[in-house]
Amino acid sequence: MENCLFCKIIDGTIPSNKVYEDDEVLAFYDINPAAPIHILVIPKKHITSLAHMKKEDEAIVGKIYTVINQIAEEKGFKENGYRVIVNCGKDGGQEVMHLHFHILAGTKLGEKIV
Repeated sequence: MENCLFCKIIDGTIPSNKVYEDDEVLAFYDINPAAPIHILVIPKKHITSLAHMKKEDEAIVGKIYTVINQIAEEKGFKENGYRVIVNCGKDGGQEVMHLHFHILAGTKLGEKIV
């Protein structure tokens, strides 16, 4: 998608602090963190939101959860726990219209919703 911030990060037009990358998934630190550890995990295929997923997108979303678990292990917060948030649409708090998963960790998280 032409004006998508995350698509520009994927193609390297906008730099990011990468945590993980393969042919289908990219993970990087959020530039405006809501927790001591705040990582975004995105599919490289542009999917606007969960509401825009197609049947063929099921595998990539499953893979993203596997990548999240791998990141938690590698970064050392798997045992203490973490939160995964997916906002869907403007009323759901989605600011960038490219499907993304927030990983929040590094502190005891309260009830506040990001």
